[in-house]
Amino acid sequence: MTHIKELELMANKLRIHSLESTTAAGSGHPTTCMSMAEIMSCLFFSEMEKDDEFILSKGHAAPILWAAYAEAGIVNPADLKNLRKFDSVLEGHPTPRMYMVKAATGSLGQGLSVGVGMALAKKLQSNDGRTYVVMGDGEIAEGSVWEAANSAAHYNLNNLCAIVDVNRLAQSGPTMHGHDMNIYKSKFEAFGWDAEIINGHKVKEVLNSLKKAKSSSKPYAILAKTFKGRGVSFLEDEEGWHGKALPKDLLKKALEEIGESKINLESKVQEKKLPKVIYNDFEITKYTPGEMIATRTAFGSALVQLGKKNKNIVVLDGDVKNSTMTERFFKEFPDRSFEMFIAEQNMIGATIGFSALGFIPFTATFGAFLTRAYDFIRMAQYSDANIKIVGSHAGVSIGEDGPSQMGLEDLSMFLAMPDSVIFYPSDAVSTEILVREMAKHRGITYMRTTREKTPVLYDEKEKFEISGLKVLKKSKKDKALVIGAGVTVHEALKAYEALQKKKINIRVIDLYCIKPVDETALQMNAKDCKNKVIVVEDHYSNGIGSVVSVVLGPVRHLYIKHLPRSGKPEQLRAKYKIDANAIIEEVMKK
Repeated sequence: MTHIKELELMANKLRIHSLESTTAAGSGHPTTCMSMAEIMSCLFFSEMEKDDEFILSKGHAAPILWAAYAEAGIVNPADLKNLRKFDSVLEGHPTPRMYMVKAATGSLGQGLSVGVGMALAKKLQSNDGRTYVVMGDGEIAEGSVWEAANSAAHYNLNNLCAIVDVNRLAQSGPTMHGHDMNIYKSKFEAFGWDAEIINGHKVKEVLNSLKKAKSSSKPYAILAKTFKGRGVSFLEDEEGWHGKALPKDLLKKALEEIGESKINLESKVQEKKLPKVIYNDFEITKYTPGEMIATRTAFGSALVQLGKKNKNIVVLDGDVKNSTMTERFFKEFPDRSFEMFIAEQNMIGATIGFSALGFIPFTATFGAFLTRAYDFIRMAQYSDANIKIVGSHAGVSIGEDGPSQMGLEDLSMFLAMPDSVIFYPSDAVSTEILVREMAKHRGITYMRTTREKTPVLYDEKEKFEISGLKVLKKSKKDKALVIGAGVTVHEALKAYEALQKKKINIRVIDLYCIKPVDETALQMNAKDCKNKVIVVEDHYSNGIGSVVSVVLGPVRHLYIKHLPRSGKPEQLRAKYKIDANAIIEEVMKK
């Protein structure tokens, strides 16, 4: 064990780096770094081994993380003066632009969920490495923290250690519990954790607690009583300094107070290369044309076939696996299946954790419930996460369950993300092939599935690729171009058959890939139809119609314009004007 005095000196050195780098940047959060200096010193220069993982959930303390990496020999110390600059990877909050960071943090209350995913992944890999998550006391007010705590205890993650920097002060004032340490201890213990209160500025206590965490049979919470701005009299435990860098005159005064810091220590923390993600194709089921199969059912079947060929596939579900149809994977591969219960935020966070350690995670729930987890999905893009999300029971077509269960906002969420891929298959074949494409693609991919059974349209040899579409009906005399996806493709085909009886031709497109969209194909087909374009979708306004209108300009748009109610799927599609009759009516208009 490294000598206690040396670790104390390193804590001072980390404080100095944090103060100097934020002053050079002219912004940042030095005081929250100063409260956790002993914790970082002990972790990086005594405790953590090469297979351990570290997550800074209180991401605004990034300057001290960069300082620790600099002292560990991973970052050039001179680069600390480039904190927050445009061309620096040392950003204001951690992102994977700095290669040692596996998950972006800074939206508070998310790190522990990512830690749950990493700790589960470690166990699945039979890796003895531990996962350490440093949290702030302010973020403990987030409900997602307790979703994660509950999950960690359920899965008995004794390889997970949460260290809470209880420095009493949040951004605008004191935290909910201040320095009442017993409340924090009671909460973690109530969720099934072992928890210990320590003086976070006493190196010996920090080291002893980390040692106890290793021998615990449960997830372990170290509750470190600390003081914001520790080591500088005019900063310590004082309000009004959150997110403020010191001017140069006060920096000089602060450095004089901190005292001795001449120390160089070795760290076992080192860069770990992720295992190469290997993907193997699976055979697509041979369905009978016209056979009635729900796309959610086809998704469940494809997931099993995918899992048979690829051992790096894991599946997480939010207590709806008998509806999303992930239950088939759960039965076939119980060791790679994780029930996250009704806690969608933690489910997505854990999915990010699996991705960070080289797995290809699929996670599923109702499309409507993804709205609750959207901040985690948003942060997943900044984490460069390779996650696959499936939202079932989309649109008014779920029927009698009513509006609370109808995913009518989900496409908008993923369309807002620059690098996301969005699939909305219309039949079983396209669903299975697109599951294959999801697994092959590196990045965030969303698939929207349908509860209702729909007829099989395609042959298993058909090709479906990212940024593609299918022209299902076409002639040289098409009066209009009708674009649908998912369930509305079938309404468009019904409209086509009805209009054929009137000797009116329409062109029908299955826009199975909503993002990225095939702009060239859309433009060519619209031109053939004299730019009379009708988009029909089971979603609110900012969905497929907005994508198509960006490419083609104003289009005729059939979508859900009002708050829906319970009813049979066909009743609801008729009520809200997205069925075949509504399409026919729009085609007949001048």
